Amino acid sequence: MTTSEQAEDQSPTRRMKQFLRPESLRLFSGLVLMLFLTLHLLNHSLGLLSLEAMEAGRTAFVALWRSVPGTVMLFAAATTHLCLALYKLLSKRSFRRTPAKEILQIGLGLAIPPLIILHVIGTRFVHEAFGVTDSYTYVLYNIWVGAPLYSLIQSLGLVVAWFHGCLGLHFWLRLKPWYERAYPSLYSLSLILPLLALTGFLQAAREVEALSTNADWRTAFLASTGANAETVQWVFALRDGGMTILILILLGLLASRVFWIIHFRRQRMVSIHYPNGQRISGPVGSTLLEISRLGGIPHASVCGGRGRCSTCRVHISEGADSLPPPSDQELAVLKRVGAAEGTRLACQLQPVANLAVAPLLPAKATPRQGFPRPGYLQGQERIIAILFADLRAFTQFSEDKLPYDVVFVINQYFRHMGDAIEKNGGHLDKFIGDGVMALFGLEDTPESACRKALNAARSMADELDIMNRSLKSHLAFPLRIGIGIHVGSVIVGEMGYGKATSITAIGDAVNTASRLEALSKDFDRELVFSDQVARRAGFTGPSEQRKVEIRGRKDPLTVHIIKDARTLPDR
Repeated sequence: MTTSEQAEDQSPTRRMKQFLRPESLRLFSGLVLMLFLTLHLLNHSLGLLSLEAMEAGRTAFVALWRSVPGTVMLFAAATTHLCLALYKLLSKRSFRRTPAKEILQIGLGLAIPPLIILHVIGTRFVHEAFGVTDSYTYVLYNIWVGAPLYSLIQSLGLVVAWFHGCLGLHFWLRLKPWYERAYPSLYSLSLILPLLALTGFLQAAREVEALSTNADWRTAFLASTGANAETVQWVFALRDGGMTILILILLGLLASRVFWIIHFRRQRMVSIHYPNGQRISGPVGSTLLEISRLGGIPHASVCGGRGRCSTCRVHISEGADSLPPPSDQELAVLKRVGAAEGTRLACQLQPVANLAVAPLLPAKATPRQGFPRPGYLQGQERIIAILFADLRAFTQFSEDKLPYDVVFVINQYFRHMGDAIEKNGGHLDKFIGDGVMALFGLEDTPESACRKALNAARSMADELDIMNRSLKSHLAFPLRIGIGIHVGSVIVGEMGYGKATSITAIGDAVNTASRLEALSKDFDRELVFSDQVARRAGFTGPSEQRKVEIRGRKDPLTVHIIKDARTLPDR
């Protein structure tokens, strides 16, 4: 990204546009509501101490949320969140193959208003309209002593709202690199807090129930609240009106399903071709992700099609000219992950003509694959140093050993070699039998890569010496290693299938490095590296130089041969 693009990304106008996106507003309003609910649960938890502690906590809670700024923020958040959620549900063309967790979150969200409407009207609304003192004692008396069924409904509403919010937070936070580490703690807290709140509610309710057995207390308390029969009648009338509106909204959501079914049948269709020969059709106006799901094509979408995670990204191989340009939201996500040209987000792309696409991530992609990632993971041509190493005569060693001893020694070897490579800035590509392949320079210059590769070779020799001394009683003879290093242009990227996917490199330079490692055995020396590595690393130490024929190369290759890699100078 250029300096001017970075400046544009950070401009106040751009940041404001990003904030005013429906997804951003829904997220921010949800965070405000979740903060309100968290503090409410904490206030409930004080009931474990006493009803008096609960009322003291309420004083602070009310001071925050019934102030002018708190009131504006809370009601704006509730209205915005509800309206945007309904808009999304009304405009969603299909729920087929929507993940179960998202269906659960939607169901919980729809259940919240009817469960809490009476509580909201009976507290905040009657306080504002009639000046009723809606203390915890007032609430607990009404729903525990006066009408116990409502205590169950209100408790259910609290739990439903909490887990709806927790699911929303999970869908958002799972795209953060730190979330995987914090998940166990956050998951535990998400269970503990509502349990504490419900237990505190129950404890305080029993205290109020004990007080209500005293007729004088009951008479004085009811008089102090300011509530009367007219207030109760008003609350239930408003509740009934609110429930009618909620029923109409629900009918509207059901009508939207009928509309989209009819609309799909009448709408012009586009054809989508996939790499495995599959071809599906979908209506114009649907996103590529929706069309994939309608056609039964498994497609990654960690964030649920919200345009946050990038795991649904595809490469457009045909028909790119017909596509509308990406939105600011889509561009921001593609830039974040360093997506290559021709990449689009399936959840944001609405095809208007036939396309040929290739999903770039497996259908079971994890949140980690949605994190910002280096560009070379998409596939780049880079000049890097490649190191191959192999144990000498390990087959002979393993012939007269028990399987346990062989596994123990080979794991020790892998650990020592892996530490030596990673400490010198290398990427451990793979273990092949008793061999090792490592890449240097994925994020460095070729010169730095060559220096680090030579340093790693020296460290590997040192580690092998340490290993031979520590395992002397297990070894009939010291283990020996052969190392080959070459530098050149290769294709680097994340390759493989499923769990076998890893960062690796392919190209002539990789084959050459492997051949040099094999030559170390022929020369009975520990290290062989090409003259290209020596020149880029600035190597001037003593070495035996030869010109050798490398299978697959036309011209001979000048190599440096080192008997003991431990003698290499530190660079």
